[in-house]
Amino acid sequence: MSALYVLEDGAVLRKEGAQVVVVGAKAGVLLKMPLEQVEEIVVVGNATVTAPLVAELLARGIGLAYFSRSGEFLGRLVPETSKNVPLRWAQFRAAADSRTALALARAMVKGKILNQRTLLMRAAREGVPDLAAAIEDLKLLAERVERAQTLDELRGLEGAASARYFREWPKLLRRVGFRFPGRVRRPPTDPVNAMLSFGYTLLANLVFAACHVVGFDPYVGYLHMDRWGRPALVLDLMEELRPVLVDSLVLALIHRDQVAPEGFETGLGGACRMDRATLRTFLQAWEERRRTLVRHPLLQQEVPYFRVPELQARILAKVLLGEAEEYVPFLTR
Repeated sequence: MSALYVLEDGAVLRKEGAQVVVVGAKAGVLLKMPLEQVEEIVVVGNATVTAPLVAELLARGIGLAYFSRSGEFLGRLVPETSKNVPLRWAQFRAAADSRTALALARAMVKGKILNQRTLLMRAAREGVPDLAAAIEDLKLLAERVERAQTLDELRGLEGAASARYFREWPKLLRRVGFRFPGRVRRPPTDPVNAMLSFGYTLLANLVFAACHVVGFDPYVGYLHMDRWGRPALVLDLMEELRPVLVDSLVLALIHRDQVAPEGFETGLGGACRMDRATLRTFLQAWEERRRTLVRHPLLQQEVPYFRVPELQARILAKVLLGEAEEYVPFLTR
């Protein structure tokens, strides 16, 4: 099974028997795909999904996610909400208990920092110079995370680690024309930040789906502060996966010359985004990464990357329900 990405403005998605059919505004039928092979449909831009297809997607448990042309996540159609009430009560109780919330958040932040460190270590082995100091600093910050006594202290350490990590990114960009002025989010103002932001949005959609499948409330988390409309648990579970699934992908696209600085557009307010051809390249690479097999370090089995968020959510569920002692983040070597 795989995700179906629709980028064609004005396209219509409809159901024909047991297939999803994508019809272009001018080009006619663009794609026919058996629904049994579709894991999720992602619409980027302006496309219409007919009511019979929506009903079929809900019946089959196939997600439908909408993104703006600029890469902003607009929303997601999901099947009926999980009925796992005991898990949600356990999730809420843990969020209300400062000690439990801190312990879970510590593990998530430590996982993120160690994965950031691993990415820099790989770059050093590939010949990128002058990374030793940053690698050591991230190691020390990961150790300090274990001793953090409050969530505010922990958030400060996470911020310091990310700043130290991204300070090294100009050294990692070994292709002419790409620069990195630092992490710029709203809006991204350069090609590297544009790819990072869109990749993180895709990852958030993947983690949101995992939370739904396992039975969590995606808006009640442990590391990220409660804010109206903010999917805190999604952001929590994303942290350790950002370097693994997004950062490494962006660097690979640049180093393999699969994207070029000319493949980006600058809009109002200086916002940078991928043009349509670059967006297709990015989504193809994202889909390949999602389906790549990886050995899960805790479960000791090979799984595709797209299953890792769900597995991590299930590990968290076991901890909250008293079936496991501690949350173990997903770490790469």
